[in-house]
Amino acid sequence: MKELKGFKHGVNLGGWYSQCDYSLDRLDNFIKEEDIEKIKSWGFDHVRLPIDYNIVIKSDGTLIEDGFNRIGKVILWCKKYGLHIVLDLHKTLGYSFDEGEGESGFFTSEKYQDIFYKFWDEMADRFGKYEDFVMFELLNEVTEEEYLPSWIKIYKEAIRRIREKLPTIKILIGSYWYNSVWTVKDLEGPFDENIVLSFHCYDPQLFTHQRAYWQKTMPSDFVTEYPVKYGFLKTKSQEIYGNSVMFEGFNEDEIIDTKFFEYIFKSAIETAEKFNLPLYCGEYGVIDKADIDSTLRWYTDIHTTLNKYGIGRALWSYREMDFGFTDERMDRIREEILKTNK
Repeated sequence: MKELKGFKHGVNLGGWYSQCDYSLDRLDNFIKEEDIEKIKSWGFDHVRLPIDYNIVIKSDGTLIEDGFNRIGKVILWCKKYGLHIVLDLHKTLGYSFDEGEGESGFFTSEKYQDIFYKFWDEMADRFGKYEDFVMFELLNEVTEEEYLPSWIKIYKEAIRRIREKLPTIKILIGSYWYNSVWTVKDLEGPFDENIVLSFHCYDPQLFTHQRAYWQKTMPSDFVTEYPVKYGFLKTKSQEIYGNSVMFEGFNEDEIIDTKFFEYIFKSAIETAEKFNLPLYCGEYGVIDKADIDSTLRWYTDIHTTLNKYGIGRALWSYREMDFGFTDERMDRIREEILKTNK
């Protein structure tokens, strides 16, 4: 599988320019330059910056200069400290992955799609000069399979437009089911050599999202550790999510560990090898309600597998957002996680 240089070990800056109240206090103060310096000191080589469209462009297509200036500031901070950066369009006009928002016309509306293309045209014009350390991520987490045919047409058109200006900048694309690792195989080429295939991994969600208040079917009192037996995972997935995970080669009493990650990554790795492209895990992490020792074991197992196949990654997330890497609860295990991430 092709190597992705400069994007091996990263962290998300979630909740700063995305999924927030968009107040000036939030935009000005949630992340500071010293945070970028700290990220570099920990041995990370890049950050992923989620951006909601309303930071930079209005619903009528008018550009918001302040938003672009804010993105430019982060790029320059990264340049100063020797970090690469993924510029991720987290939400676009007419579409959000967040429960309660969802799809509201993006996949069928030419107007919304034109604004999406305009956003990326502007990003290419303004920030293409930094292409040696910047990667564009077209859209975060397409949800439903039914959107895939439209999404394929949209990402192909977006790539075509960007390539007219920037023939070699890295462009990141993901598939559906919230950018599931299982659906990378459904992405449609052909792809040029500077495309990167993306997935997110919070598996098994029973562990990483236990007591997640935003998941409608997740009981507020459900608690589990990691690792667990496959039989438990299968039964509880049926009870909570209404679907039972089925893994060939696993028996009921088998413990879910690195073999589990090997199994779920298999088709994505094969797809990346087929296209001779890099593979990138743009989000992964454990909710702050999970047992801390189990959290360390989960990170150790997923890092073991990501390292084995040379898959770049950015953990979710630097601060707060229910998964904060700098939160106090992580103090005891943070150094151990950093060690396994190298």
